[in-house]
Amino acid sequence: MISWLFIIIAAYFFFSLAFFADKLVLSGPPNPKLYTFYVSFLGVTALLVIPFLKFTLPGPLTLLYIGLEVVIYVAGLYVMFLALSKFEVSRVMTAIGALQPILILVFTLIFWSQNALSGSNLIAFFLLVAGGILISMGEKFKITKQYALLILLASLLFSLDYIFSKLIFLNVPFLQAMVWMRVGAALVSLFLLFDRKLRKDIFTKKPSMGKKTGLIFLFGQSAGGTAGFLQSLAISMVPISYLAITSSLRGIQYIFLFIITLFFSWFFPKFFKENISGKVILQKAVSIVLIVIGLALLV
Repeated sequence: MISWLFIIIAAYFFFSLAFFADKLVLSGPPNPKLYTFYVSFLGVTALLVIPFLKFTLPGPLTLLYIGLEVVIYVAGLYVMFLALSKFEVSRVMTAIGALQPILILVFTLIFWSQNALSGSNLIAFFLLVAGGILISMGEKFKITKQYALLILLASLLFSLDYIFSKLIFLNVPFLQAMVWMRVGAALVSLFLLFDRKLRKDIFTKKPSMGKKTGLIFLFGQSAGGTAGFLQSLAISMVPISYLAITSSLRGIQYIFLFIITLFFSWFFPKFFKENISGKVILQKAVSIVLIVIGLALLV
């Protein structure tokens, strides 16, 4: 257990770095199709590892899983970015982070009923989910029908992506599976280029980033890519009964992000400043205690 646990914690650390870099660089709501295209198409870099692999063609059922995974993954990205273009990022990511482990637990019961969480692991699961929700909560927010629909759909798609990823990893060596999935997502993203406006955004608009901003953006993308790789590695290693646990550990990402935000706000306020009240610090402290207890139960 310890190996995959450390790997998923490392993944959420890199996700927090990527998220922080995005906060520094991005202004205004994202363009859903543009972001989906770039994030998906970057998977084509997985082709670089092919010369180092003994590549084999998966069986028909595994190829079906791969096809479903890549379509679900790209669709999930689009729905998430669509939600981010309409609502605050903290609200969207918090809700997806809260719903996803619950849905993964349900799908785990459907696909592998004999491997459901029980006992102390189930308690740890709910503590981790509760801690993750609490640490990312803000002021009261009115839930609209559109918000609820987008969040539910994004959570559903990303949960299914977890399940199909695990099914692929059970039948294909890890690096081969990563190549199939990431290159497949890149190919699916090409269908977005049928949108003329998107083609114009990609091929005719001049880049507006300065050198400093561009370096931060590249750092964020590198951190996000590393995080995605580590998360997939953890999914490939984790026992089926712990799939939902890996997702419920997302609260650790918010802990890292909170620490990074505090650090820069206190020591480099000219670079990044966010006002953090004593009430917020207390809320985060309580949530950290819940997450630590959940981790202790797991270990």
